[in-house]
Amino acid sequence: MPSPDDALQQARSDYEQHMRTCRQCHVHAMQCAVAKHLLRVYNNARRGLARSK
Repeated sequence: MPSPDDALQQARSDYEQHMRTCRQCHVHAMQCAVAKHLLRVYNNARRGLARSK
């Protein structure tokens, strides 16, 4: 089972990779639905880590 730190880093990495590789997100100023979802996952992981400390 991954630690909260690992989950946070993975969520951040997934979001950043998507933003680099998604044509819609890269070209347009608006994020696609996948980017919004990944950002939500990252923010939830960040909040969860803050609560656990």
